[in-house]
Amino acid sequence: MLNLAAIHEAIAAVAPDRDCLIFRDRRFTWSQTTDRTRRLGSLLRAHGLGCRRERSTLQNWESGQDHVALYLYNGNEYLEGMLGSFKARCASFNVNYRYVEEELLYLFDNADAKAVVYHASFAPTLAQIRDRLPKVRLWLQVEDGSGEALLPGALDYEQALADAKPDVPEGLSGDDLYILYTGGTTGMPKGVLWRQEDIFLAAMGGPMPPRTIAEAVERGRAGGLRSLPAPPFMHGAAHWVAFNVWSVGGTIVVQSDTRKLDPDDIWSTIEREGVNFLTIVGDAFGRPLVDQLAVKRYDLSKLVLVSSGGAIFTASLKDEFLRALPQVRVLDALGSSETGAQATQFSEPGNKATTGDFAVAPGNVVLKEDLSGLVMPGSDEIGWLAREGNIPLGYYKDAEKTARTFPVVGGKRYAVPGDRAAFDAGGKLRLLGRDSVCINSGGEKIFAEEVEHALKHHPDVYDCVVVGTPHPRWGQQVTALVKLREGKPADEESLRKTAAEHIAAYKLPKRFVFVDEMVRAPSGKADYRWAKQRALQAL
Repeated sequence: MLNLAAIHEAIAAVAPDRDCLIFRDRRFTWSQTTDRTRRLGSLLRAHGLGCRRERSTLQNWESGQDHVALYLYNGNEYLEGMLGSFKARCASFNVNYRYVEEELLYLFDNADAKAVVYHASFAPTLAQIRDRLPKVRLWLQVEDGSGEALLPGALDYEQALADAKPDVPEGLSGDDLYILYTGGTTGMPKGVLWRQEDIFLAAMGGPMPPRTIAEAVERGRAGGLRSLPAPPFMHGAAHWVAFNVWSVGGTIVVQSDTRKLDPDDIWSTIEREGVNFLTIVGDAFGRPLVDQLAVKRYDLSKLVLVSSGGAIFTASLKDEFLRALPQVRVLDALGSSETGAQATQFSEPGNKATTGDFAVAPGNVVLKEDLSGLVMPGSDEIGWLAREGNIPLGYYKDAEKTARTFPVVGGKRYAVPGDRAAFDAGGKLRLLGRDSVCINSGGEKIFAEEVEHALKHHPDVYDCVVVGTPHPRWGQQVTALVKLREGKPADEESLRKTAAEHIAAYKLPKRFVFVDEMVRAPSGKADYRWAKQRALQAL
């Protein structure tokens, strides 16, 4: 039985006084984190929340547990909210804090939220919609210095914990749910349902996860790893890292400024807390962070690993990181909400970095385009990146999409979220990009991420996003939105020339739109809906 809360409780029992969670001037030991999350679990149970039907009686797209919305910026309360929910046998789910009222109503209703843990800054927004959320029984408001008063009927988070009892959780199961809502950058958000044992083995237990709680305890006795996940916890990549580090008895450090990317704050926190492991999201985080190293000196001698996932991390930018931090290794991690971790690539000082080619983890394959079988290494045939084994149950309340995304091929059930890929002659995975943002130009399929990667080799490009826009002859044309580095002139031919060194001529952008600011999700992922609208306006 691999239950996330049970694993945390077991490690806390052998390392009670070790730092578990650090946020600004608040430092929580493993024992203190256990106490606080037990209290939160007791509070949820006192409001009638918990598990109503066991997994064995349910379809894959159904949940028998009550759901807790985490409408929070990063901080100790976010990870406490996850653990506390699990200890009540509830399932927490992530809320994108950039959503407007209509999107929040959709999400809370789709997820059947029974409790909401939220920062006080969001109280005015919730006040406008709470009357349309009759299923919510408990509102927990987290003080954040905004000065917002408690919503009527809401409880203050800290006071509620103080009043609750730290009861030991009971009945925890590896079948208990972990729910991750997709970002919705190309469609409406969808709730991915995982058994906790499956998500632990697929994404939260490290590259060689323990198979029992006893093994997890032995591995976690030593501790020592200190990690700063810089992206928002509302996206899977960041809290996956947190649980990975906790699974080895480590410490999670949260930067002070959680509402925007502040490179000085991140580097200063790493220096102050002796962080070993930094997590970012591709170039959107990497570029401002590496630029800051040229502005100010920091003692980063304890930092040994920088990992990135969720977006392109350009080879040239990785090389800049390695030159600036010669003791560091750079890890590209490939995965998705529907698959967990799938593949990795390490870059080290002295070896020229690359982008897009990965060593595939066991259980990950490329399926043929028609799902008739497997793509063989060396064939260069383009197919669907997929995973078997420890995969999600399905999408909450969506039987049709569950069947489509988790098909049975050759007697095995796979997760096929929509990424296109191929194997090179040496058997390495070559990731092409998400099919939903593929551009069809004159019958040729062009993957947006591939073009973005090619353009980012140009030294004047600070950021770029590629979309398809209408063309009277080809149906669609490749259009690149480009943010240039400060003071650099727009030079379309120079950009095309650089890109042509990496991709075929038919993939090159036909039109460019130069922008002063690029809109991305807080996670750093491209917002393709915004990019498409901006390109259409400009053209």
